[in-house]
Amino acid sequence: MSVVRFERARIWLAASIIAAGCAAAPPTEAQSILPPVDAPETPAVFIETPSLVDDVKAGRLPPVAQRLPDNPRVIDPTANGGSLGKHGGRMRWLMGKQKDLRMLVYYSYARLVGYNAKYEIIPDILARVDVEDSRVFTLHLRPGHKWSDGAPFTTEDFRYWWEDVANNKKVGRGMPATMKVGGKPPVVEFLDAHTVRYTWETANPEFLPALAATRPLVIFMPAHFMKKYHPRYAEPAALKKRVLTAKVRNAKRLHMRMARSARPENPDRPMLDPWTATTKPPSSLYTFKRNPFYHRVDTAGRQLPYVDEVRIALGSTSLIPAKTGTGDSDLQARYLRFDDYTFLKAAEKRGTVRVKLWNKSRGSHIAIVPNLNAKDPVWRALNRDKRFRQALSLAIDRHEINQAIFYGLAKKSADTMLPGSPLYRKSYADAYTRFDLEKANALLDEIGLDKRDSDGIRLLPDGRRAEIILTSAG
Repeated sequence: MSVVRFERARIWLAASIIAAGCAAAPPTEAQSILPPVDAPETPAVFIETPSLVDDVKAGRLPPVAQRLPDNPRVIDPTANGGSLGKHGGRMRWLMGKQKDLRMLVYYSYARLVGYNAKYEIIPDILARVDVEDSRVFTLHLRPGHKWSDGAPFTTEDFRYWWEDVANNKKVGRGMPATMKVGGKPPVVEFLDAHTVRYTWETANPEFLPALAATRPLVIFMPAHFMKKYHPRYAEPAALKKRVLTAKVRNAKRLHMRMARSARPENPDRPMLDPWTATTKPPSSLYTFKRNPFYHRVDTAGRQLPYVDEVRIALGSTSLIPAKTGTGDSDLQARYLRFDDYTFLKAAEKRGTVRVKLWNKSRGSHIAIVPNLNAKDPVWRALNRDKRFRQALSLAIDRHEINQAIFYGLAKKSADTMLPGSPLYRKSYADAYTRFDLEKANALLDEIGLDKRDSDGIRLLPDGRRAEIILTSAG
């Protein structure tokens, strides 16, 4: 049975509160970013994946214990009410275009460090991170970790990116902004095969959140693979031939294409993600096979992921809701709109799909945000008066909007954090969200908008009608 996921809307109107981001505060003292204290222990025995048994017997792959890092990351599927899974099976997705292949990387979420359900940054690909004063970051890799082709994953992959790509404009795009503080890059030390240190003169609190982002800051590449496309390492005649074969402008363009990690469309490029590409573009159907060297296991000793294969079919986005409703997708969220909800709920009654709601990662589905920097001086002064913004917020009947548009499934809130954030405050969420026309009108009178024209529209101090134009993307 297919599972359909919708983002649960939260309705708010920007009032007088401006809050910070929802990420956990970065460390300010010397500490280590370690697995949670309640992290499960590494299993004593690892279970071979059934679909890989023949490859192991034929010598094409080493046994599972030799494919895993010395200290794999252990996941407990039962921690959040789930259950241990079984190896095997195929998962089908529907997408609109080749660029959407990136969703596989986003959804699988394999990162050097990542967020847990409590918005805490914890190690994932890395074994741990030592942090001093938010400016010295020592990254510890997992010994024995391998790329999807079996090559060792070491600090050479970080050195290659830093020295041969980030600091070489003839090959790379230049230094990412997150790697500079006050315009200065860090000092980078490659201490051994599994330890690399980044030291900035002043604090860089954005570094770890950037590594944990949906589209993360990339600070390493598979050096053993990428050197074939780098002028410093490749034999000139062979590199020229690769450029011509790829039909790109020059070696820089070729290197940039082969370096892509956010779009897993190149079967030749080694990856650290749970599934790797097997289909060369262009195609309307892309197949991804399990990565036999993936670094995670469950508490029973099964190497993750459970699913052997992911298939992504490309087609018209307008047909995706209908195809989802008939069971052509096993897990679908992209290209489903909230107005597809009733149709898919009807399909759920027929037993074709199960419809789930999930919270959006941003604080609201709809926002009306007055322009505090409007060129018009009268409107600029008015928008900057918090009483005006409070009046606008009080004049919105969120309950009616929720019932009419969101089937009562939304939650009203002011412009603030999600409830799961450590920065969330209920008083912020409730601020000026009640529907109170009397109070709203009183605030408008108080700030001087007490004159109206013959149509009953309030007038600005200069006599113009106080009409607000809302601009929307669609």
